[in-house]
This record gives sequence, structure tokens and C-alpha cells, in this order.
Amino acid sequence: MTSTCQETAEQQAVVVHLLLHHIHAPLAGNLHLRGVLPVPPPAEAIRFAVGRAGTHAADGPIVYELPLRTGEGPLTAYDAIGILRTLLTGTRFHPSDRVGTVMGMKLVRVDPAAVEQAAETEDDTALRVLRTLVGPAALPGSVPGPGSGEHPDLRLRGFLFTGRDRLRLYLDAAEAPVAAGATDAPGRPLAAEIRLTGAVTALLAALPSLLREDERGAPDAADPHCSRVVDLTHW
Repeated sequence: MTSTCQETAEQQAVVVHLLLHHIHAPLAGNLHLRGVLPVPPPAEAIRFAVGRAGTHAADGPIVYELPLRTGEGPLTAYDAIGILRTLLTGTRFHPSDRVGTVMGMKLVRVDPAAVEQAAETEDDTALRVLRTLVGPAALPGSVPGPGSGEHPDLRLRGFLFTGRDRLRLYLDAAEAPVAAGATDAPGRPLAAEIRLTGAVTALLAALPSLLREDERGAPDAADPHCSRVVDLTHW
């Protein structure tokens, strides 16, 4: 396999991994992911079969083909979700030269430049944060977790939506200090309170070092699940 083919295969695999939950969680309305089809080389593309929950190919889901590379760079799973949501909302006209069939299903070849991506939701951002922490192998540039052999600084042990645009992450962090006044700290994780808007990617990259700073965080008497809480909502 050539290096280009290998890169295409790897990118397809990452996109598949990150969209699997849409088998159960709808992409839009009552429409779910019913298949992800890797377009064979030399094409660099991926196809998404979308239909109602429980449908199969014979039931006629629509297949949307997206190129894996655009003018902005490689297509990410999050780009794909945004594009698909736009396509699945309302009525859209597709030029006849971009419509065909594959395996008996309607096939639409999508030009990403002609589609305005739907905005990422708060839940989308939360899921991206959690995946970055528990599944780093599938996310290039993410924070590696324990066992990765690269930088085992963080381990996610739990999470809680604590308010609008607020997510509390319960983390084991290497070399993190014990806050003054903390009780029963051994075995209890730290908690990092973050916003789901703003510079989330930069925050995740800085999280290991932030949690090692002595001046950050204090015990929270209302939360028995952690030794201390580090408030990063204004970071």
C-alpha cells in the first residue's frame, strides 16, 4: 500500500471511530448513521449512509460522499458531522451530475465548499473533550492517556455537567500536589471545571501542567468525589 493510500485508510478509520455513536444518537431529527463506506483508491473520499434508526441498505438510506481533503486541509469527523447535519436539515437541491447510485442506494457527491457546516453543539464539544481524554489514539494532537507510552499525564475517571456551558472532569494527574485542607486525597481524583466554549483544544493541551500548579484548586465540601477542584472556566 502506498503512503497516500495508507494515509487515506488511516483517516477513514479515524472518522469511522468518531462517528460510531451516531448509530444510536441521531445526526439530525430522526436520521441516524446507518453505514460508513470507505471509497477505494485512487479516490480520497468517504461515504456516509444516513436513514431512520433500524433501516438497512435495502430500505433506501441516502449515501453522502465527502472528500477527505479540502482546500482547508484534511476532513475531520467533526467537519463531516457539521456538513451532514446541514444536508439533513430542510430541503436541498443536488445537481444531477452529483447524484448517482451505489449498492442500490441513492448517492450524493457533496462539495464541502458549497455547504455551510452546522455549528457544533455543547454536547458535541463535551464529547470531543471526553474522547480526547479517554481515546487519545484516535485523535491526532490530543492529550495522550495512561498506557500510551508517550505522555501518561491524565486519566479520566468521571464527568458531570454542572451547569450551562460547564463540565467537571474527574482526573488522575501525575505529580499533582495535594491541596491544603484536602482529606482522604489518596485514591480520589482531582476535578477540573471547564467551559465548553472558548479555547477548548488549547486548554486540553495545557491541562496536565495546570493541574500540577500548587496555587490552583481547593477542596469542595459539596463534592465528595474529588480531593480538590481546579476552576479553569476563566482560563
